[in-house]
Amino acid sequence: MPEPVTRRIFADAAALNQAAAHLLTTLAQAAVAEYGRFSIALSGGGTPTGVYQRWAQPPFREAMPWRHTHLLWGDERLVPPDDAGSNYRQIADLLLPHVPIPPENVHRAKGELTMTAAVADYTQQLQAFAGGTAVPILDVVLLGLGSDGHTASLFPGSPVAQVDWVVGVTAEYDGRPAQRLSLTPTVINQARHVIFLVTGASKAATLQNVLDGPHQPEQLPAQRIQPAHGTLTWLLDVAAAQNLTP
Repeated sequence: MPEPVTRRIFADAAALNQAAAHLLTTLAQAAVAEYGRFSIALSGGGTPTGVYQRWAQPPFREAMPWRHTHLLWGDERLVPPDDAGSNYRQIADLLLPHVPIPPENVHRAKGELTMTAAVADYTQQLQAFAGGTAVPILDVVLLGLGSDGHTASLFPGSPVAQVDWVVGVTAEYDGRPAQRLSLTPTVINQARHVIFLVTGASKAATLQNVLDGPHQPEQLPAQRIQPAHGTLTWLLDVAAAQNLTP
């Protein structure tokens, strides 16, 4: 059995991207062999860009069971799908043109809707995907870490105990105000595998607080991610990991 919590540190972004693409491909192959499909909630932002680019290239492009892969999103901005700020558009640009994923396997959050409608629609998609289980069990949830300790669009000061699967959020990060929707820990913590990608010295202090500091989920929402039955993997570069206890 894999370890429930793993930290892996890489010399640079290229090595991290290679390892992440390999890990995702391995988990996808295993999921399809066992369950007949592979589901992943993707993360937006700059950190996973290199992972997505590498994933769409040989040898991973050929090794991935793309036709049995289902894409979802951990969070989304309330913007049209062709907007530069859309997490969906990031995948539409970097991944979808290069791999044979059936269009019906792409379950995007509809950011062009109002917040109430977008949350309701994405919740309905998750209900359909769950197929009658109490909570959808995704194979992988891919996450990042903000310098304020947020992950997905769960920001400091947001409710710690959330029973809804999807929530609407009005937040500002790095001076960029936005309306968003986000998966909650109710869904994320049911995943078979949760993977954080964290790079850069600007994240070092926050990462240390999240991993080695006191439990403060109100201020550090990333600490709310504690898979109930699955694994938790932190893929880090040296710069981000510089303050961690060996």
